[in-house]
Amino acid sequence: MAAPAPLPIPGSETPDPSFGDLLAARPALAMDPLAGLMVEEVPLARIAAAVGSPTWVYSAGTLRRRARMLKDALAEAGLDASIHYATKANPALAVVNLLAQEGLGADVVSEGELRGALAAGVPASGIVFSGVGKTDREMRLAIAEDILQLNIESAEEAEMLSAVAASLGRKARVALRVNPDVDAKTHAKITTGLTENKFGVPIATAPELYARLCALPGLDPVGLTVHIGSQIAQGIGSYRAAYQRLGELVRELRAAGHPVHRVDCGGGLGITYRDEIPATPAALAGAIKAGLGDLGVKIMMEPGRWIAGPAGVLLTRVIVEKHATTRRFVIVDAAMNDLLRPAMYEAWHGILPVSPSAFRAPLSPADVVGPVCESSDTFTKARDLPPLPPESLVAILDAGAYGASMSSTYNARPLAAEVMVEGARFSVIRDRQSYDALLAGQRLPSWTEGQNPG
Repeated sequence: MAAPAPLPIPGSETPDPSFGDLLAARPALAMDPLAGLMVEEVPLARIAAAVGSPTWVYSAGTLRRRARMLKDALAEAGLDASIHYATKANPALAVVNLLAQEGLGADVVSEGELRGALAAGVPASGIVFSGVGKTDREMRLAIAEDILQLNIESAEEAEMLSAVAASLGRKARVALRVNPDVDAKTHAKITTGLTENKFGVPIATAPELYARLCALPGLDPVGLTVHIGSQIAQGIGSYRAAYQRLGELVRELRAAGHPVHRVDCGGGLGITYRDEIPATPAALAGAIKAGLGDLGVKIMMEPGRWIAGPAGVLLTRVIVEKHATTRRFVIVDAAMNDLLRPAMYEAWHGILPVSPSAFRAPLSPADVVGPVCESSDTFTKARDLPPLPPESLVAILDAGAYGASMSSTYNARPLAAEVMVEGARFSVIRDRQSYDALLAGQRLPSWTEGQNPG
């Protein structure tokens, strides 16, 4: 029996994509009539049987394909460009290592991410350190490792880094992060290019501060950087405006006699979760070329979600279906501590049943929720889904970015396992956290030693 057409979600003018639509837009996924939902050539049911659930599953082929698409678009636009994967999107060593093999560097925002990038095989010469709150310790490590560049976010941070570098007798290569006051028209929690945001310095004050960087000891100013937001899916206009303003600033700085060798164009290119139509890599490359292409600067990019997001799914198992009044709740063993985006950003993620029979079964509205003791522990409301009895498997799509990296152990829930698939093989790239590991490092205060709480 054919599944009925899905209904529009509340507040939406268009219906949710059908299961077939979701599959057609995701080349790494397929529904085998016997084995069920596959990532590349591996049945998700096989992974669940071997590793358990919830489990993150990443497609190596998707990571490679998308990295190459972006590299090709920049090359075809005639841009001298390097790509530095934003590891905050997914810092798994196996993911970062695979992308390093594709020639990508890394964009990091903490000591942990810096150490992770190095451990994954990214050379220091390919690492950029971003972020508004670098500590003295982080600055010292970055300088000691001689990374490619530190992005300066404020006059105060410039003074701090100057003092640290001078104390080490070294020079730190720096780029000034400029806030172009461009509205990327993305979610308020992930916009970064407006004057009200904490990131960067206002573009009007940039010439004065750049001159200051050139005079400070221990600093080697090499260029500018900008990042206007994440999950930008409203065309290319915001990018064009930002890069146009950045190009004008490059000319002004050079006219004042200051060196500008690089422009870091940031990331933020959106992906299709539901029915968004984000700009293509070719369109983004065109916007960069229009604003900066005649300046002879080295172009840098910091994509994260665009590469990793479509490469991952969260595989989860149904605990029970609960029918209360007029609502149907599908309670799964994944929760908001695993995938925070729906609770934090009201994010939409496609959900597919793993069973081939469920894929073809009649649908009815259901709320898919986790077991965490929060009402916000909800992945979706009124989503049309087939009957999902206990032990049924479902895959939450496009979870390769800001999934595992934002997960926590809230409600004392161990971190989920992570698996990478390549062709017909798969490998655990991060073990499921044990309860012993969850409790490790905790202890009672010394004054309770010897006391029997019973």
